[in-house]
Amino acid sequence: MLFDSSCGARDNSPVLAPLVYNLTIFYAEADLRGNEAPLVATSVVMFALAVLFIILNLFSRYSDVSAMLNPSVRLFFSAALSLFLPAMSYLFKSAASKQLAEDLSVRARIILMWMLLVELLRKKVDAILLTAGGGTQGYSVIVQRATGVFWLGSLVFFNLKSAGKKALYGMIWVFVAAKFVQRSVAIEVGKRSFAYGKNPQLVAAYMPPMLELQQQQEPGRHQRRRGLDLLKHCNYAVMGEEELVDKNKAGPKGYKLDKHKLELAAAGDDSSDVVTVGRIWRLADSGDQLLSSEPRLKRLCLSFALFKMLRRRLEGYPISGAEAADCHRLIFHGLLEEPAPAAAGMNGVGAGEHAFQVFNDEVQFLCENYHSVVPVVLASPFFFAHNYVLFPVLVLALCFLVLVLCGNGDVAYAVRSLHDDNFFTSGKVAATARCVLGKVLKSTTFLFCAIDLSTTVLLALAVAYEEGAEYVVFLFSNWFMVSLLCHHTSGHEWRGEAGVLRRVIPGVLQVKNTLTHPTLTIKQFSVLWFLGRLQLPLPLPSTDVPGEAKTLIMERLAGVVGSHGAPLTNGTEQRVRTCVGSDELARACCSGGVAEVMLTWHVATAMLEARCARRQQHAAPEPGRTAAMALSGYCAYLVAFHAELLPDDKDGTEVLFNEMKKELTKDMGWCGYYGGGEAARCAKLMEIAGRSTSEAAATMTVLKKGARLGKVLIEKYKEGAREAVWGLLGDLWTEVVVYAAPTAGELHVKSHKEALAQGAELITVLWAITTHTGIARPEEDPSAPGTV
Repeated sequence: MLFDSSCGARDNSPVLAPLVYNLTIFYAEADLRGNEAPLVATSVVMFALAVLFIILNLFSRYSDVSAMLNPSVRLFFSAALSLFLPAMSYLFKSAASKQLAEDLSVRARIILMWMLLVELLRKKVDAILLTAGGGTQGYSVIVQRATGVFWLGSLVFFNLKSAGKKALYGMIWVFVAAKFVQRSVAIEVGKRSFAYGKNPQLVAAYMPPMLELQQQQEPGRHQRRRGLDLLKHCNYAVMGEEELVDKNKAGPKGYKLDKHKLELAAAGDDSSDVVTVGRIWRLADSGDQLLSSEPRLKRLCLSFALFKMLRRRLEGYPISGAEAADCHRLIFHGLLEEPAPAAAGMNGVGAGEHAFQVFNDEVQFLCENYHSVVPVVLASPFFFAHNYVLFPVLVLALCFLVLVLCGNGDVAYAVRSLHDDNFFTSGKVAATARCVLGKVLKSTTFLFCAIDLSTTVLLALAVAYEEGAEYVVFLFSNWFMVSLLCHHTSGHEWRGEAGVLRRVIPGVLQVKNTLTHPTLTIKQFSVLWFLGRLQLPLPLPSTDVPGEAKTLIMERLAGVVGSHGAPLTNGTEQRVRTCVGSDELARACCSGGVAEVMLTWHVATAMLEARCARRQQHAAPEPGRTAAMALSGYCAYLVAFHAELLPDDKDGTEVLFNEMKKELTKDMGWCGYYGGGEAARCAKLMEIAGRSTSEAAATMTVLKKGARLGKVLIEKYKEGAREAVWGLLGDLWTEVVVYAAPTAGELHVKSHKEALAQGAELITVLWAITTHTGIARPEEDPSAPGTV
């Protein structure tokens, strides 16, 4: 039986019976084993896609307010959506062939609704890239998107006949078209703006004359400044530098800057259009309640200024030696030496950890600059007012215009038709849902009908959630906070007792602190204990970078340059020799490529932790232990999954890692390696170390070096040298990870830029510090090919 009128009778509504009939007639007459089987299967596929949209929307930002999308999620949806419009167009054509005399069938209208809603969700996977060199590729994407939007409009206005249906679908299409135009205009305007798309060229033109003016105004004095005084005279631009450009005087070396405005900015004049780091720090020091009560706000502005300088480096504008030297003084003699009341913050957090957070925020700015799906890059009160206040008003006006046109000028008739002609506006949704769901278990016809309705509802909920989430992400982004702070700094009217920002910024900050967790996490991996589970689709465990590791890293970086500075090495051979008591083993474990040193010490560290963990279950960890364990797991993760971020050759690192895996499997056996317990693996490595004692360290494999070194460390630990052993490991892992950070060439820089799609990596944060401050590895000795 094709139709059961009991739905209408039970709900006492004459409207429900024909509606349920129209929803189920397609599946009742469809040949589920013939040519129409793919059409029916599409409903199930679309339902699964809608469920995924909902899940990913709800849980992709469960731990933070993020403007980015996970790369794997982006890849999945890019592939799915690239095939969606052609496939749905074919299905719409098939469903429209069964068109009723007066209008499209219910099945065809449902497919059309899916197409419109998914087009609204498409921006979920499209990054907002504001680069001046977008070229024809950017325009081709815009043309492709525009073609799809116009195609959807033609389906709406040339196939729907009823005034109510045309009005509903027409208003949704207007929203789709308006969002497309809004996004395209914002991107194109941003590309041409000196504040956004052309900012790298501007910063490259700004920094040399600014440093020169700084030296001329205060010859020799700037080099003698320390701590807070140095930060208060920092002229790095946070915002407003676009006002310095004389747009009619572009020369062979780029755009020229207005000399008078540049002098005002260099002198720290409050009338200057440029908001600098020093201007913000001076305002905080002068007693501004907002900036003095929340020290992280001024550090966030420093992160933003450094982000602009590093973005310039990524887009082909090198950092000069003078700039690197100036930034080195600012970080290590300014930020790290800032007085304790301003830098210590809450809970005893030290200046080194705060300085580390500055660079973490900087790299987060970089990540969102290149891979944000929300226009946070353009964040400002002006953009918020136009994009999120005036734009919805304009869209509502256009929707009302469509409603009037569909009713041929009769607004009352159009509103009445909108209510009567559409299922979702008829007020019978709940009753129809009860009717359909009550028969799902009795009839496949009603099952497919329920799937169609559920898919539509889920897609609509996903769109609503995504629109709401965009507001939240924008309002509580670091970009918007920096913009508000710059308005607060530049205008006296904003800072008054009755100033708007004086009340807005604390409120935004309070909510932001509950939604965001500004910590840097690192992935943990072990070639010994986790490799056997790589075949399972499980994410790698992660942990916050320990405060101990941050402190050790900043102290090591601060000690690189200077009259008493120690150059970077890939291992502290002298300290290792003292600990292990073997010159040959010490040389072997601290030589070779970075990846080889990492794997060698990772095996030894993992052995020590596995054998000695039970001895200290309730005792406080020795100094260096927490940092060593976290950095050891992270370095192993880099070797296994991100060899391109290390200074060694990527192919060579992969070969080294694969050889180690083969050796592990061979020595331990397949069952012992993949199925053995931790104690059994450690015992096997101790056995390997015992067999290799007589072998020359220079000829041993990485696994044997690591096993032999681990055995020595375990013996030293048992002899009572616990603090010495873990202190050595803490210092060594700090040395190794810092040594791996500086730039190894343009290919290395490109790899860091590409890795930003997956979020901030610790090694990229360290690369940013070394790039800003000019810290580099010693040049290679060509006579010693075995060293790095």
